[in-house]
Amino acid sequence: MYKCTLPVAVALASLSLGAQAAGFVEDSKASVTARNFYINSDNRNGTANPSKQEEWGQGFIFNFTSGYTQGTVGFGVDAIGLTGFRLDSGKGTHYNPTSTAKGGTVFPTDSDGRAVDDFSSLGVTGKVKISKTEAKLGVLQPKLPVVTYNDGRLLPQTFEGGQITSNEIDNLTLIGGKLEHAKGRNSTNMESLTIAGSNGNPATATSNRRSNAFYYAGADYKLSKDLLLQYYYGNLDDFYKQHFLGLTHNLALPVGSLKSDLRYFYSDSDGKNASTEGRLAGYRASGYQNNGEVDNRTWSAKFTYSLGSHALSAGYQRVNGTSDFPFLNQGDGASAYLITDVQIGKFLRAGERTWLAQYAYDFAALGVPGLTANAIYLKGTNVNSAGSDRSEWERDFSLAYVVQEGTFKGLGLQWRNAALRTDVSGQRDQDENRLIVSYTYNFF
Repeated sequence: MYKCTLPVAVALASLSLGAQAAGFVEDSKASVTARNFYINSDNRNGTANPSKQEEWGQGFIFNFTSGYTQGTVGFGVDAIGLTGFRLDSGKGTHYNPTSTAKGGTVFPTDSDGRAVDDFSSLGVTGKVKISKTEAKLGVLQPKLPVVTYNDGRLLPQTFEGGQITSNEIDNLTLIGGKLEHAKGRNSTNMESLTIAGSNGNPATATSNRRSNAFYYAGADYKLSKDLLLQYYYGNLDDFYKQHFLGLTHNLALPVGSLKSDLRYFYSDSDGKNASTEGRLAGYRASGYQNNGEVDNRTWSAKFTYSLGSHALSAGYQRVNGTSDFPFLNQGDGASAYLITDVQIGKFLRAGERTWLAQYAYDFAALGVPGLTANAIYLKGTNVNSAGSDRSEWERDFSLAYVVQEGTFKGLGLQWRNAALRTDVSGQRDQDENRLIVSYTYNFF
């Protein structure tokens, strides 16, 4: 377990320097989100455990964001508190052998292989601001093309490190930072960083190699109000280097509008992953017949036509190279910045070619504001796996409602259903349902 000491010291220093100063308190915000989360996963084929995973819990997410003290240099502090309580999770449905030392679908695993009764963590971030440049040190939740935190369960994933964001030039945002640890959505421990292929059983040395340094930097340039250009670079020391180019554009049409989303990733090996000796020592990426070396080029295009309450999307993604698409992945729930990262699958295997169709509808036009529905279908082919031209498909459907007025204004209800069918080696067919009830209360 990694204990946070430096961020706490920075936070306390920030408080002592300016807790009484105007701006620190006046611009502060505090909220708590209550999230009730139920998930049922049915693994339909094969005999290996688990055949079914089912967990239900109540979580609370406390967020505090301070303002800045006055002066040329402003100081502040942010904090996030996370706590989750088990409502239902038997050993057979939590299912996690203690030998893997990982959590289940929602909860950490106790010493007897069962889900814990509750789990909590606290993260603190010190921050400094000069002009339009802000530096943060402590717990972070980045949402960038080369690193994105996951929020798909009871509690969100967090990272630990430092980041600088600058908006000194109009329409240009510059970001740079370093991450050293991550805390999973079903954990209270800050762990070193890794990727799929090296995030296996911690008891097996050659399948659990990690790094304490992920460097990233990038720029968002708003060429016009409708056109955004992006470049980002990410480097997980001893694993991979990654370049990203992105373009998003909104085009008003005589009838409706069209949004274009273009993405390109170029990923290559770094450090120990670039050598045969390093890969044999366990610094490996997942893929097929690639000896564990990162070798990946992934591009995608997605177009969304919107008209009134309707939104219709079509997209295509191609994964080239001998390795799967690499991204920070501790093996306990992670997100990749891909148009194919959906409820169950990610469609990022070496050689995979995926097309998708999506439809969303807002029922406000029918007199039911706050009610929305979304459906997506993805088909992936040409997967480089055991055999030839392996394929998979997934269908997701979600229905969500947010109460618009009255005593329960802001209360969110959501049902998410997904089905995955595949003949890819090592992957099982799966049906999944999620029920989520959430409410956020703002203290000030």
